[in-house]
Amino acid sequence: MMKTVFRLWRGELALADAFWNWAAVGGLAVNLVSSAAFLFLIMAEQPVVAALAGYVFSVPYNIVVVVGVWRSAARYDGEQKWADLARIVTAAGMILLSVT
Repeated sequence: MMKTVFRLWRGELALADAFWNWAAVGGLAVNLVSSAAFLFLIMAEQPVVAALAGYVFSVPYNIVVVVGVWRSAARYDGEQKWADLARIVTAAGMILLSVT
């Protein structure tokens, strides 16, 4: 697992894998779980723990994914518009998921 994360970080994964598996599916899963934990802990009147649960896991994940997709897009051999679109959608999506 960690080898794959390092490969993602270095941009060694195929763009489709980096974007669909790590940004779209993984990003949604990680951010939904952290948001649910945040809400549960807020309702339990644990604001400090809620802030940690909401951001300590999701923000670093989002950063790794954005960097990984960006670097994978640089190595993409197909049409440049798909690499550019993957970069834009991933960066915008991860920023939105990080601040919500």
